[in-house]
Formats: sequence, C-alpha cells, structure tokens
Amino acid sequence: MGPRPIDLHLAALKKLGVKITEDHGYLNCSCEDGLYGTEISLSFPSVGATQNVMLTACCAQGETILNNAAREPEIVDLQNFLNACGAKVSGAGESTIAIQGVPELSGCSYTVMPDRIVAATYLAAGAITGGNIVVHRALQQHLTAVLPAFEEMGCRIRVHGDSVSLWAPRRLKPLYLVRTMPYPGFPTDAQAPMMALATVAKGTSVFVENIFESRYKHVEELARMGANIKVQGRVAVVEGVGTLHSAKVCSTDLRGGAALVLAGLAAQGTTQLTDLKHIDRGYDALEQSLSRLGAKITRE
Repeated sequence: MGPRPIDLHLAALKKLGVKITEDHGYLNCSCEDGLYGTEISLSFPSVGATQNVMLTACCAQGETILNNAAREPEIVDLQNFLNACGAKVSGAGESTIAIQGVPELSGCSYTVMPDRIVAATYLAAGAITGGNIVVHRALQQHLTAVLPAFEEMGCRIRVHGDSVSLWAPRRLKPLYLVRTMPYPGFPTDAQAPMMALATVAKGTSVFVENIFESRYKHVEELARMGANIKVQGRVAVVEGVGTLHSAKVCSTDLRGGAALVLAGLAAQGTTQLTDLKHIDRGYDALEQSLSRLGAKITRE
C-alpha cells in the first residue's frame, strides 16, 4: 500500500522514555530508566500509533495525555480490554485520551468487538450478486459511513438489533463520490470491496483515497476481469460494465484480495485467485462462509 512510515510511533515512544537505536535495519528498543507519562500530540490520527501509546503508557509512571488520537471503534475496544486488565484509560472514541499509569496489569476474560470491515465485505457479497443477506453481530454504529453507500447503490438496508439485512437490486447504481477518511469517515479498508461493486454498476463512480498513497493495486487485477477503471493519483474513476469475465488474478493485499473475490462472484466463468495469504490475514475461512451462502467457491 505504498509508504507506511512509523515515525509517529517512534516519536511517541521516545517521549514516553523508550530509547530506540537503529542497527542495520533493526530497531532496538529499551527503557532501563523506566517509562514516564507525558503529553503527546499526533500530527495524524494514526490507529497504530494511538494503540502503541495506549499500550506503552499503561504502566508508565504518571499520566499520559494523547491528543489527536484515532477515534476508530477498535480504539474504544482496546481501551475496554486494557481497563478489564486493570489499566486506567479514558477518552477513547474522542480526540483526547488520558492514560493513568498503574504498577502492573492482570489477565482477564474478554470478547473482542465484531469486525466491521468483514461485515461490510459480506454485505458487499450480497450486493454484487443481486441477492439478499443477513449479517449477524454487525453493529450499525460501526457502519454508519458504509451503509449509506449501499443504499446509494440501490440496496435496501434493514437493521434489527445487532444484525443487518441487505436486499440488492438487479443492477447496482453508481457511487457519486467516495472519499476515504479517518473515522468516522468512510474507511479506507472498505474502499476496495466497494470498488468491486462499482465495476458492475450502471454508471460512473468516483473514489478518492486519502489515507494511503498506493491503495489501488487491485485496479490492475480488476481490469484483467474486464473492469473499466482509470486512476490518476489518489482518484479512481470507475465506469461500470455489464458483466465481468473470469481471469487468473493475484491478491495484492488484504482488502484488494477481498475485492477480487467479490468480483469473481459476479464474473462469468471461473476465476482463479492466488496469494490467499493476504486474505487469510483478515478473514476466517472466507470461502466456507460464502459457500454456505450459495457461492461456488473452493480452495485448492
């Protein structure tokens, strides 16, 4: 996905008292003098940097204040988990998080939140095949930026408790404009799956990727299947086609691989997808779940 610098992570850790030296491509981290609470302001609300600060500051002496923190639901879930282990973290879900250091953490029993991107992917599977689907343990408040996109494409959505139902039209409508943004904006991880839907929509869809510089690697693979996509910098313009055709394609990354699976569900003929290791990073037995929904998909 292009450059993914860790300078925010390293700068934040150093402010907490971590000594970091580089040795032939390796980073050696130590804190012989202990960790100390401080005030940290991130130049970008990075999810990974926010999580690293929360984890490191839990047992630091004193209080740590993190400004411009990421606000994703996963940050709130990490706070809840750490507090269940004895930490004192507050403010997750807002732009400022406070961490009061404690001497030590303990174990706990904890249930991780549902994966909102996996939920969006299964909803997309129902949409691209013109079917209907019910996804359980999908929390509406975590999908507020994604569900309107499905509705814009002509899908009917109904939320009941922690389940989301989707009914797709015969042919999807285009997406006028999708801009990926930090939460609560449209998630960058949902960009590739939604682009797969746009390839068979009736009309032109526009995507603007604002999080990662090179998150359009799946475009070339979709083009092998007959998709009509033009990329200029951070902007991708998708002109929907009547049908995609089968091809041998390669999974370029986690969500790009999911997009190719979705495209394969809608394509004529048999699509072969390689490099499944990327998909397996974020989906548990994806082919088995899709098979139970009626897809003709096997792993070889």
